[in-house]
Amino acid sequence: VDYFCYLAQGEPEDLEQQCRDAVDRGYTCFYLKVGIDAEAEGEMLAAIRRTIGPDRKIRIDANEAWSVPEAARLINRWDDAHGIDFVEAPVPIDPVENMLELRGRVPVALCANEGLGRTADTMRVIRSRCADVLCFSSYWVGTLRRFHTLCHAAHLEGQSVCKHTHGELGIAAAAGHHVMLSIPNATDGIQQTSTMMEHELLVEPTPIAEGPKWGWIEKPGLGVEVDEDRMQHYHEAYRRDGQFLPYRIETDC
Repeated sequence: VDYFCYLAQGEPEDLEQQCRDAVDRGYTCFYLKVGIDAEAEGEMLAAIRRTIGPDRKIRIDANEAWSVPEAARLINRWDDAHGIDFVEAPVPIDPVENMLELRGRVPVALCANEGLGRTADTMRVIRSRCADVLCFSSYWVGTLRRFHTLCHAAHLEGQSVCKHTHGELGIAAAAGHHVMLSIPNATDGIQQTSTMMEHELLVEPTPIAEGPKWGWIEKPGLGVEVDEDRMQHYHEAYRRDGQFLPYRIETDC
């Protein structure tokens, strides 16, 4: 299974350095969050394509930031200039007609992400065929088996699946990897955050902590071994400090 390189927004020279490092490690699929500043993001995309060459893939995720006309304008412009593999969550998926309309206005594959939080919602998106790719995971729809079943349902409608990540540790990454190995419609460039983690809970890191490829898992169960000492360390940190918040919360209260 092939995993992506998650790029951080920055100045063009920052993107060039990130891309050079990733190309050296073998990555072929590059992912960038967009939807904040179109002019700056266009420069970032130019830097990415300039550095990775013509054959590697660029994917962008707007987190539903655009209207349909704005999405059509930017996607067409950026695809013409830089070549875009697919666009994740370009417009609000509720109603699904937003994505359906956009599909008729751009040549680029569309990926649904938001709007896949429950089984019923996911089936609605699958049946509507408003997206070419579904980006979701087991912790959205409840269980690994349900995720696996919905992946096959998407396959029957001609859709691919890119496993989503919420900043998962190795245990969840291994569980999701088993699903990706067992379905016929997994994309390349599966999402991962293993390269961003300072610490892990495993005795041995997963292969995607260092590079884009992860093959068959030969060991029993999930195929990973938990480091009990590290688990205890972070258990005590949780009891002492509480839940880790990935974003700073501002309040006037």
